[in-house]
Amino acid sequence: MAVTVVEEKLMEMLIHTSPSLFSFTYTLQSAIDSMSSFQSTHPFLKHPRTVAVIPCPFSGGQPRAGVDKGPKELLAAGLLEGLQSLGYSTVLDELKLPTSAAGLDAPVGILKNSRLVSEANQELTKLVSKHAGLGQLVLTLGGDHSLAIGTVSGTLETYPEACLIWIDAHADINTPQSTTSGNLHGCPLSFMLSSIHAGKDLEPFTWIKPCLDPARLVYIGLRDVDEGERKILKEHKIRCFSMHDVDRHGIGKVMEMALEAVNSGLKRPIHLSFDVDALDPTVAPSTGTPVRGGLTFREGHYICETIYETGCLVSMDLMEVNPNLKSASDVTQTLSVGQSLIRSALGETLL
Repeated sequence: MAVTVVEEKLMEMLIHTSPSLFSFTYTLQSAIDSMSSFQSTHPFLKHPRTVAVIPCPFSGGQPRAGVDKGPKELLAAGLLEGLQSLGYSTVLDELKLPTSAAGLDAPVGILKNSRLVSEANQELTKLVSKHAGLGQLVLTLGGDHSLAIGTVSGTLETYPEACLIWIDAHADINTPQSTTSGNLHGCPLSFMLSSIHAGKDLEPFTWIKPCLDPARLVYIGLRDVDEGERKILKEHKIRCFSMHDVDRHGIGKVMEMALEAVNSGLKRPIHLSFDVDALDPTVAPSTGTPVRGGLTFREGHYICETIYETGCLVSMDLMEVNPNLKSASDVTQTLSVGQSLIRSALGETLL
């Protein structure tokens, strides 16, 4: 930030008349300069202070009603205002859902609502890719976690070398062959990983490009993993930090190891996918597949704070908030936690 001749004279006057006031003015100016520098020198985003918010009122990847209401309730609770208070401008661009009826979507093998999930994610891929291509930070609000097919695919269209940090109680890496439920919110990663490519010969998923190298995926918070998923994780040598690892090392060390595993030197863009069921049910009760023994409030926020500090975040999704579940106070609590996680990932600090 350039200093004019007039400003130089004012500074000289401040030095002679009030050294303490000058010190404060200089400190404030330094902070403004630092913020301006961060805004203009983000390594990946052309417009790092603009957040494209994409609400996705979609529930087709799982059977419980209400998760489609999550985006609307997060917005009604003040999400945009919270981002704006952090100095961001926001662009709202809601996903236009498929018109085909879920009840007419016959199973593909064991998979439920396959056409519906495929159509929604194909449109979401385009939407995320559009805003990522404009250099905006993309924030997608789910909806169920099958939508990660679209959020990750869209992000990697613009940032093909991006890494994926997946915060979840579940691995969500079942294939069409290994899933026992047929619910596609438990399968998104198998469609995106280049070493699996679950949609290769499977209509209606043949449009999905296997865009993610397993070496660029890391999990944090796992504690409910199917037997078939365990085999997949081991076979493809995917780095995982379960709740056992969090308990043993602490979340600070886990984050160090996770970032070293997928983004050594912080040279890659980051997509953060955060399923609120990664948190303990006492922290985020209103979600469809809660599992006890999860991340604490502070552990979840530390993850988001650390990712912000890398300066590499280009895209985030927050999934599986279900306002239909639990009591009114539980819903309010879960919505509040979801919002604060997002704000932490976008720079809100404790002090």
